[in-house]
Amino acid sequence: MTTLPKYTQTKQTVTLDYPQHPLQLTVVTPAIIRVFENRGDNGQSYAIEGNKEQPTNYTLTDAGDHYELKTSALTLKLDADRHVDAYDANGNALVTDYRGERQLLDKGIDKVHQRLVEAEGHSVTKSTVKSDTGYYEVVKALAPDEHLYGLGDKTGYLDKRGFEYDNWNVDNPAPQLENFPNLYKSIPVMLGLKNGHPYGLFFDNTYKSHFDMGKEDTHYYFYSAVQGNLDYYIIGGQTLKDVVTNYTYLTGRVPLPQKWTLGYQQSRWGYSASQAEVQTIVDGLKKYDLPCDAIHFDVDYMEGYRVFTWDKDKFEGDPKAFVAKLKQNGIKVIPIIDPGVKQDPNYHTYAEGLKQDYFVKTPDNKVYINKVWPGDSAFPDFGRPAVRKWWANNNKFLTDNGVGGVWIDMNEPATFEGNIPDDVVFSDQDTPSTHAKMHNVYGHNMAKATYEGLKSQQGRRPYVITRAAYAGTQKYSTVWTGDNRSIWPHIQMMIPQLCNLGLSGFSFVGTDIGGFASDTNAELLTRWIEAAIFSPLLRNHAAMGTRRQEPWAFGEPTLSIYRKYLKLRYRFIPYLYDLFAQESQTGLPVMRPLVLNYEDDPRTRDLNDEYMVGDDVLVAPVVQKSQTKRLVYLPAGKWIDFWNNREYTGNQDIVADAPLAKLPLFIKKDTLLPWGAPVSHISEEPDTTMTFKLFGNAGTYTHYQDDGLDFNYQNGEFNRYEITVKDGQVAVDLLHHGYDPAYQTITVDLPDSSVTLTYDRASDGYRLK
Repeated sequence: MTTLPKYTQTKQTVTLDYPQHPLQLTVVTPAIIRVFENRGDNGQSYAIEGNKEQPTNYTLTDAGDHYELKTSALTLKLDADRHVDAYDANGNALVTDYRGERQLLDKGIDKVHQRLVEAEGHSVTKSTVKSDTGYYEVVKALAPDEHLYGLGDKTGYLDKRGFEYDNWNVDNPAPQLENFPNLYKSIPVMLGLKNGHPYGLFFDNTYKSHFDMGKEDTHYYFYSAVQGNLDYYIIGGQTLKDVVTNYTYLTGRVPLPQKWTLGYQQSRWGYSASQAEVQTIVDGLKKYDLPCDAIHFDVDYMEGYRVFTWDKDKFEGDPKAFVAKLKQNGIKVIPIIDPGVKQDPNYHTYAEGLKQDYFVKTPDNKVYINKVWPGDSAFPDFGRPAVRKWWANNNKFLTDNGVGGVWIDMNEPATFEGNIPDDVVFSDQDTPSTHAKMHNVYGHNMAKATYEGLKSQQGRRPYVITRAAYAGTQKYSTVWTGDNRSIWPHIQMMIPQLCNLGLSGFSFVGTDIGGFASDTNAELLTRWIEAAIFSPLLRNHAAMGTRRQEPWAFGEPTLSIYRKYLKLRYRFIPYLYDLFAQESQTGLPVMRPLVLNYEDDPRTRDLNDEYMVGDDVLVAPVVQKSQTKRLVYLPAGKWIDFWNNREYTGNQDIVADAPLAKLPLFIKKDTLLPWGAPVSHISEEPDTTMTFKLFGNAGTYTHYQDDGLDFNYQNGEFNRYEITVKDGQVAVDLLHHGYDPAYQTITVDLPDSSVTLTYDRASDGYRLK
């Protein structure tokens, strides 16, 4: 028997002196343990900021043939052969090393047939290529009853078991399918239910890496990377919710957004080609009584696609005045910004970046140039703090023009003339590094720079939207799933994509409603707005040259149905805002797969066409063409049909009627929900009244209120109310009063009556009117 290695302990880190490479275990919290092997790659984490280590009691014992490191939540067992096995507090296996050999999928193909297959256009090689020196893999045992989630917005289904994926950000214009290995984001966190027991694994490595989720063999899953340190976190928790909370403790949580950002947003590549076109869209929204809070400007508003410019010829010489006029009418402007800076010595941003040496370089120390929208372009070296500060300051051009937020795109980074070579010199903070290491955090660093710029310039909670991201980007930016298409498989994929993003720490998420590329139609657009109406980011966006897909583009009944759901969305915005206030403390997403709320129910573990909003709202959209009925699975408890108040018992499938105008929507019985006023825009003025609706006979609800704009809530300037209905009696308790004005009246709509309470300043409480 091989002898166990010697070890040393330094506070909460245990270093085991294995041959070749020592292995470090660090107890971060009782439920988070880091496994680290230094393979020569220096630098700090981009996902994890600050010291997350909490004082934690743990024990390390020699059990004869293995060591046991034990906290109150996790037990790790390590043997002489470097196997690392993790168990929960009750001894249930969570993450255990696989003891066998990998079984390659292509083991039966000979070289002659391999050449023939590849000549026909099919690849039979693995998508992660082993390097000579840096490659490593971590192979874990896969139980017959094990479900795998997370990985951000990879394509396909909620349960990732049986698929494989790469972590390498890419702009792939082909129609996204379930077999896509990678897209715009690399978020290397996976969550699992192993025999019903939850866990998480986060691999903090920015180099190209690969997840095989049991595709190669049903007995194991594995993670591999071409280079970088072995650096992963085993995350425990009594529930799947606990795992999400613990993971977001590590990598950060979505900050509380400005309230108006939860409103509807209209976009199209081509709107900003002229001021008249933008005005036509804004007029159409008003004419057709469609609530809206923002319009997005794609690349057309710039001068020749030069970032931080505004084509004044298209905007009658004064874009600032036009933006201000739209804002006065309740519409914010969100312009796009790309990282590519046009190579033009007479262009200020390029000239300044060149002078300050702010662009990435070739190995022979020349500015690296590739083509994107402006033509030949240089790329800011966002890994450097000085470059991020410069970029942040450049955003002042946009904020001085009154924009509401900034949409950043093409930041994988995407290029038109071949991929950026791996050896192009990028910076890892102030240390020279390579594109191979910094590629996956390029968008992350651009988002961070943009966030910091808006925060200092606007004094408000920044609204940044990014396409490319890494783990932890949720601290700085909203995300969307990129260039989807107007096809039914993409509305079907929307639900698992957004739900897995939520499990991966990204709560402020959305898709391009109606589809970006290809041509939508009336039925698809209608079903899409229904399906997406509770997605936190609610934006209709389409590509130039595609069929128009504004809500009025197809006439009736599309317009009326679209209007119906936009108005419903605005009723629910106070609820969504409450969920974001909770999320900023817990990390739990707004839009959730049912398994997050009901992990003990096997029926929820691979449910792809339903989702929940918080704990109490169940949404079952139609995502199949020509379907007017659908099976809806209702989990345990009693459920009320939102539209007709019919009550259902859970733990069963029901057949729900779903004509074109109806979204199957259910509320958990005995739920109180805030009910927003019927408005066209989210006002920046304080609300003076609030209504709550009761579904059932009794309920308690905790509601959050602040100014919806700035950071004063962090200093206690917020209100927290508890509304209770019991035995027909209504009570309102003001649990925390730090923001004025508090609501002057609160109305509770009961099933057959309403009760209104008024604020009494003398008692700082509420009494019946």
